[in-house]
Amino acid sequence: MTNREVYTVSAEIAGRTLTLESGKFAEQADGAVTVRYGDTVLLATVVAAREAREGADFFPLTVDYEEKMYAAGKIPGNYFKREGKPTNTAILISRLTDRPLRPLFPKGYRNEVQVIVTTFSIDTTCDPGALAIIGASAALSISSIPFAGPVGAVQMGHLNGSLTVNPSMSETETSGLDLLVAGTDDAVLMVEAGANELSEADMLTAIQQGHAVCKQLVALQRELVAKCGKPKLPFEPPASDTSLEEAVAGYIGGRLRAAINDPNKMQREEQTNVLHADVLHYFTADEPPEELPTRQAAVSKVFDTLLKAEVRNAILERGERVDGRTLTEVRPLSMEVGMIPRVHGSGLFARGQTQVLTITTLGSPSEEQRLDDLGTETSKTYMHHYNFPPFSTGEARRLGGPRRRDIGHGALAERALYAVLPDDNDFPYTMRLVSEVLSSNGSSSMASVCGSSLSLMDAGVPIKRHVAGIAMGLVTDDNGRWTVLTDIQGIEDALGDMDFKVAGTSEGITGLQLDIKTTGVTFEIMRIAFEQARQARLFILDAMQSVLPTPRPELSPYAPRIVTLQIPVDKIGALIGPGGKTIRTIIDETGATIDVEPDGRVFIATADESAAQRAVEMIEGLTRDPKVGDIFLGKVVRIMNYGAFVNILPGKDGMVHISELASGRVKTVEEIVQIGDDINVIVTDVDAQGKISLSRRALLEGESSSAGSSGGSSGGNGGKRDDTPRSSSRSGADRPRPRRREP
Repeated sequence: MTNREVYTVSAEIAGRTLTLESGKFAEQADGAVTVRYGDTVLLATVVAAREAREGADFFPLTVDYEEKMYAAGKIPGNYFKREGKPTNTAILISRLTDRPLRPLFPKGYRNEVQVIVTTFSIDTTCDPGALAIIGASAALSISSIPFAGPVGAVQMGHLNGSLTVNPSMSETETSGLDLLVAGTDDAVLMVEAGANELSEADMLTAIQQGHAVCKQLVALQRELVAKCGKPKLPFEPPASDTSLEEAVAGYIGGRLRAAINDPNKMQREEQTNVLHADVLHYFTADEPPEELPTRQAAVSKVFDTLLKAEVRNAILERGERVDGRTLTEVRPLSMEVGMIPRVHGSGLFARGQTQVLTITTLGSPSEEQRLDDLGTETSKTYMHHYNFPPFSTGEARRLGGPRRRDIGHGALAERALYAVLPDDNDFPYTMRLVSEVLSSNGSSSMASVCGSSLSLMDAGVPIKRHVAGIAMGLVTDDNGRWTVLTDIQGIEDALGDMDFKVAGTSEGITGLQLDIKTTGVTFEIMRIAFEQARQARLFILDAMQSVLPTPRPELSPYAPRIVTLQIPVDKIGALIGPGGKTIRTIIDETGATIDVEPDGRVFIATADESAAQRAVEMIEGLTRDPKVGDIFLGKVVRIMNYGAFVNILPGKDGMVHISELASGRVKTVEEIVQIGDDINVIVTDVDAQGKISLSRRALLEGESSSAGSSGGSSGGNGGKRDDTPRSSSRSGADRPRPRRREP
């Protein structure tokens, strides 16, 4: 057996011990660290290729968060009973882990790096998102891979009016803030948050306190590096050919500035492409065929460098943006609602050349999404899906399933709107929103937030108020100059240093996401960005208010109506019936969708009002307990010598003694009633065993008036003629009616 030396460091974080350990597992990886916090244990491994990927013009980093169902004592719910493709949760944590790590690799590094975080144990108390970042950072830090870390990560909550470090998963569900902060000693690298309309000042304070904890976690990782860290492999970025850059710049002259200064993205790209083709031809015309590809790649790289420098310098030196806007100006807005027939709600939002259409679909509670992951939630009734087809950017490429970016943008929009949604008890619908990006020139995720808010109101969903989103950018240089940009478009996102997305209402922030390409941003930059985002958000919200200020008072005629009943818990079995037979019968007869909750709530969903009422009556009949004085129109189902058995409610029969069939002496039961006859009866007794005694004679002799006040019900007559006076023990005014869950 191999003797392995195990290195361990620990620290107390928010009253729990966080332990990093290396040397026990995965000895052939370049770096391997287990993270333990409570009973949550993750293994983070990193491996880097020894040579740069040939021809790569980007850093080939992949991060995979592997959810293992055994970590929570679960067996996968799919057919094969083993883990399949990553869940949305796994994809989102993979993205969260990638974002703060990527900026810390050296520029020009082209070796393929793979980070894999595997769940060994999940205690459903500690959220694993921050731990995945810590583990990946620690594994990179102790490895020989060039990396300017470590990185700390922490989750912040807002409970009972104060900030909380690393709240439990159950606490997060009631928290007014769900914030993940990642950063180095010096600066914040990544922020991801959902909030219940938190102010900019409170959000900035939460980020600052989170960063203070990140510093503790960075110090802990440095302890581990001191114990077992490997020397970093030397890396020198490839030397750039300054002579070629000078030659290309001289040949282009002022044509590059003229080409890119156009508010129309397509025209700008066409002009830039024409200039690029001209430069490429000029500097490769005499190149030998065997050296042509290399020369073309070098010229193209220089052209891109000059393009980036032109855009950034214009902003920093002259305050000029390629589309002519000021630094804080929002692009022209356009929006519309209700333009798509038959769907339950639709909202079209455009900001500049970014255009998103969001469709809302309402369904019954049974159409909720079932979750098969390691989280504490097993289902969700609110979903937001984001689609980014190739035509939205004028491209032609293969269509496939949602990419990681699509899932991430959908999750961000979903989180941004969560704070304004109605409570399930007030609006028991499953809601699915689909944002179709029809044209993209930057910030399509924030346009999805705006379009979704409009679509929800158009659908009649009683959200509290509109939510709008805006993306902020940043341009910096080596001399310490920096400028924050409001409402960045695609070229400013691609060539800038920050993508800071802020969503919220007029009352505060509901969603936040910060990605950077530098080694961090200061709190002064964040403060300025927050304020510019707030001003832009209020401007957009005013425009949205002018289109549709409040939710529509009625649902679409094509949307299902949901009626809610409350039945005794001990009657759930009677409603469902053996093997679900009873409830299936009601569904088949009415066409309604019926969902039964463990607490006795019953949801009846159908667009047909009469079908809903019929289902209500059948369910009430099944779950109602007859009381003395209740009057029913029942059906004779069995005759004995001593009386007749009458069905008064589904599954409930009572007995009318022969002496209670009519006034005077009755010789035989058959001379008064036959099987199948409908007769009016009143409940005279319910014994301890639940046996029901009925009387027809009491009604014939006029006793119904006194009995009627005790709370029964009757229906119309049918079958054999019955001259019994009809009476209802409840008037229309005091008869309890099911609450309609409509806005």
